[in-house]
Amino acid sequence: MSLQLPADWWILLVATLLVGGVLAAGFANRLRLPGLLLFLVLGMVIGDEGLQLVTLDDPRVAQIGGTIALLLILYEGGLTTKPRDVRQAAVPGMMLATVAVVLTAAALGAAAYLLLDLGLMTALLIGAVVASTDAAAVFAMLRRAPLPRRLSSLLEVESGANDPIAIMLTIGLVETWRGDPGVWDWVGFAALQLVGGLAVGAGVGLVGSRLLMRVNLGPAGVYPVLALGVAGMSYGLAAAVGASGFLAVYVTGLVVGAQVPLHRRGIRTFHQGLSSTAEVGLFLMLGVLVFPSELPGVVAPGLVVTVLLVLVARPIAVLLCLGWQGYTWRELVFVCWVGLRGAVPIVLATFPFLAGYPDGAFIFNMVFFVVLVSAAVQGVSIRTVAGWLGLRDPSASSATVAEDVPIGDINTEMIEVRVTDDLHLAGRQLREVTPPQGLITTIIRGGRVLIPTPRTRFRSDDLVIVAMPRQQNAAKLVTAWARGELEPEPV
Repeated sequence: MSLQLPADWWILLVATLLVGGVLAAGFANRLRLPGLLLFLVLGMVIGDEGLQLVTLDDPRVAQIGGTIALLLILYEGGLTTKPRDVRQAAVPGMMLATVAVVLTAAALGAAAYLLLDLGLMTALLIGAVVASTDAAAVFAMLRRAPLPRRLSSLLEVESGANDPIAIMLTIGLVETWRGDPGVWDWVGFAALQLVGGLAVGAGVGLVGSRLLMRVNLGPAGVYPVLALGVAGMSYGLAAAVGASGFLAVYVTGLVVGAQVPLHRRGIRTFHQGLSSTAEVGLFLMLGVLVFPSELPGVVAPGLVVTVLLVLVARPIAVLLCLGWQGYTWRELVFVCWVGLRGAVPIVLATFPFLAGYPDGAFIFNMVFFVVLVSAAVQGVSIRTVAGWLGLRDPSASSATVAEDVPIGDINTEMIEVRVTDDLHLAGRQLREVTPPQGLITTIIRGGRVLIPTPRTRFRSDDLVIVAMPRQQNAAKLVTAWARGELEPEPV
């Protein structure tokens, strides 16, 4: 006797693909290759024109799955965007996330229309679809090439916030093709999308933050689930009033990430896992959706579009938005080059395809090819380009040095510090670097828990727990101490 359910083989197949893909991505990371690029290729291998293990003959399924994945990715991007980075790069970052997206789409669309045998609407759709950068790809590249805080904050804010504008442009152009909206229709559409998305996102974020902070739900694992429900409500309410649900979700993530310190670590960890899973599944699904035999027909125009995007449209947008804001020419060149494209353009390319646009299949294949080239060329070369321009800063890191972990309602919080080789702590004894404020209670080293003494020496990868009175800048003080920017107290 045996019992097999219909889902058994699917679960085994998906699990095998995930494990194999993640291991391959880890190997690719050592070679400085974008890991998600391998999932695209893996999807092509297992699809209809490969091993035929998986078939996806309904693009609507891909669009629905892509929309859900984008929501998870955007929400996690908002949750993990540091308020300090938003404040530091608010004006230039939001200029790149809004005005630069429109300028990139317009410049690329115009250039493609003039240089290629394309209709105006097709050229503009291609420009709109590839106008935004990819948050996951940019964050991964920043970890490989640490930059000065000013520059990394700018790129994080841009990549985290520019997807909603590209989505709005793409949907607006598709609706323009379907009907014949006037100028005021466009203005009303854009205003409702932006203002409504911001208002709904902020409102739901504030209400959700109060629920997460004030309602006792029992087990700590319930709070991340509630935070996920808040994200879904934000998107749903915004969509119901005709606003941008994608923008609303990102803003809700920003508000929840900034306003909920008590459960921040659990919420972020949970949604980072969801976002990573969504990215992997999204790239696999999009790889299955494409037919490799159709790609040779878009190689020549795809290369032209890629060159126009990287060397013409993106530089025009960056210079017009940042050229007057005090950035050096080296920083401007790097920002122009770091505009990586990822899953969002491929998902957006399904919109005209499903709408019945005559060139929908051509646009999808074209965009897929552009993303492949962008990930392969720009993704691999970012670390090198940063070195050439003298922008690499080994002392800087996109990872948080110290993070607060509040303890219930008492007036104390625990600050976690992960020791790395570049920190002032590494290799020193506690008596040499006693923190001016707070008390080091525990050091977690490998699988052991150590109670420190003045002679305890910090090692790389130690997790140091510091107890401090609750205050607004606790994590900042501990960060300054860990970096050697504060004078230690004598023991």
